[in-house]
Amino acid sequence: MRLLRLARISLVALRHGLDQMILDRTATTRVGACLRRVLPARSFSEAPEVRLRLALESLGPIFVKFGQMLSTRRDLLAPALADELAKLQDRVPPFPTDQALARLEAEYGRTVNEVFARFDMQPVASASIAQVHFGALPDGTEVAIKILRPGIESIIAKDLALLDTAAALIERLWVDGRRLKPREVVAEFAKHLDDELDLMREAANCSQLRRNFKDSTQLQVPEVYWDFCGKSVMVMQRMHGIPISQIDTMRALGVDLAALSRAGVEIFFTQVFRDGFFHADMHPGNILVATEGVRRGQYIALDFGIMGTLTDRDKQYLAQNFLAFFKRDYKRVAQAHVDAGWVPPGTRVDEFESAIRAVCEPIFDKPLKDISFGKTLLRLFQTARRFQMEVQPQLVMLQKTLLNIEGLGRQLNPDLDLWATAKPFLERWMSDQVGPRALLRHLRDEAPNWAGTLPQLPRLMHQALQDNSTEQARRALENMGRRIEAQQKMIYACVATLLLLCGLVLALLLR
Repeated sequence: MRLLRLARISLVALRHGLDQMILDRTATTRVGACLRRVLPARSFSEAPEVRLRLALESLGPIFVKFGQMLSTRRDLLAPALADELAKLQDRVPPFPTDQALARLEAEYGRTVNEVFARFDMQPVASASIAQVHFGALPDGTEVAIKILRPGIESIIAKDLALLDTAAALIERLWVDGRRLKPREVVAEFAKHLDDELDLMREAANCSQLRRNFKDSTQLQVPEVYWDFCGKSVMVMQRMHGIPISQIDTMRALGVDLAALSRAGVEIFFTQVFRDGFFHADMHPGNILVATEGVRRGQYIALDFGIMGTLTDRDKQYLAQNFLAFFKRDYKRVAQAHVDAGWVPPGTRVDEFESAIRAVCEPIFDKPLKDISFGKTLLRLFQTARRFQMEVQPQLVMLQKTLLNIEGLGRQLNPDLDLWATAKPFLERWMSDQVGPRALLRHLRDEAPNWAGTLPQLPRLMHQALQDNSTEQARRALENMGRRIEAQQKMIYACVATLLLLCGLVLALLLR
């Protein structure tokens, strides 16, 4: 079967002239010279980037998803190729309903009629990994039932093996192959696919996002019905709304598109900076807008297979850089990159600052319609390569999501000022992180640790003095000294905070 699949891939590649693309990039190598003797030179009316997109579409959903993921790695691709791959559409015919019923019965050990009060035979959505049917639980609750494609696991495993083989060949045959790290890209893609193949993981993502936005007036997230979920089935609340791409319909229904665009920016920054957990697949097909009742004009999130996470350090770094960008403090941006170790230690900050200024200065004081974030990101990546900056894997999905936000903003309100909308949010967030409230919060969080550590200090000192090993004693004393010093600093901070608060209260009383 693998040989047949490989043969089909080869035929598709030849039909779309991908062999000519390989020859063009291996022309100066011995392998390229040998290939030219075997493969005749041909001409095509379409550009190479277009031919590659068409080939991926012909090869099926897994290759389409790979192209979609690759389009987000603009640090690896030429701009024309990245733009073309971004056009890939994951439109897949639904699989037969009897296969869906069989998958459900295998998961539940019962017939569908015994599990659900209603199951709609016609699917409402179909993608490369799964498809969705509407139905109802025994108590009448309307639900959406997501079902994995039968046999998709083995198909993906075989195609991933072939992709890995192709990536290894690219590294050996293409001069720039190793720099582009194709095998690492395939491994990253495999990880995302593995996450999407476990619908229990997607259900957990959905549940977490819903909990994060439980009291939100901007975003709705469906409830997960855990008793009906499994590795190959996810059952969640049915949401009612229209696709966000239907601009004219929303305008006719009286939805405030300007407010909707601003809310989208706030939702994104809330996910990133407050929670460090964000929806990383925010294309129009995964977002609805409520058009009825008190929730009219609110976003509805769907499809939680791809989520991004950020550490506290990532969030601090991003917030500082965003604010520095907004204030046009490019020296601070450059220094933050050096401090984070993302560029070599010997990098001249003034040169890096000048390069960043050249990229970012032209985009300020312009409405969104006049700014191309795709081009801005491309120039930033070019600057990164010039200064040997490492692209951080944890930020790749964030960059992709920013591009999605740009696309949605252009559709809803071309005059949206992304900077003016985001800046107050980031300033509030930074104030919460480094201001008095943040200090009090950290003191409260660390209090249990102090209570457990302080009583142990005399015993730890005694153990250190009694230790027969001089080196161990020295290390123990040094560690204990550092712990005492840290505790003292925190105590001083507490006292200073209390004195400050008392001073503020006295000032208010004396006014």
